[in-house]
Amino acid sequence: MTRQGTILYVCTAAHKGIAKTAVSHAMLHEDYGIEGDAHAGLGRRQVSLLSATDIDAMRACGVDLQPGAFGENLVVTGLTLDDLGIGTILQIGPARLEITQIGKVCHHHCAIYDRIGDCIMPRAGLFARVLTGGEIAPGMPITITTLVARDATCAAG
Repeated sequence: MTRQGTILYVCTAAHKGIAKTAVSHAMLHEDYGIEGDAHAGLGRRQVSLLSATDIDAMRACGVDLQPGAFGENLVVTGLTLDDLGIGTILQIGPARLEITQIGKVCHHHCAIYDRIGDCIMPRAGLFARVLTGGEIAPGMPITITTLVARDATCAAG
């Protein structure tokens, strides 16, 4: 398994319920999330991650997608996010993230689901809390420092 990938996009939104947009850099704050992002705050879903491969699979269904369309904060390439379990620690520059949740229950379908009948965030999205803050930007390496293998029985929560 590859233990290092790259951050392709960092995305934020000032309000919940809208697509996030790509930014040139962002500041992660310990036990809070991304400065200026609507989903930042105390809790276990401070930062969300999606694989570029999963997003590309949705594009292959004919959906025009911009970074942040699923509400993801980080778009990652080079890592198989499907292998990462709860408790995995990721390093991005000085920042450290701990995977806290796999997928999420969508209470209201997003615009993408309404158009094609599917959304990847409930099954492919990862959520993390910030253990150590720091500035992050597209192009930075993202490294698995502690791997906890995903249990096939994990469910969205």
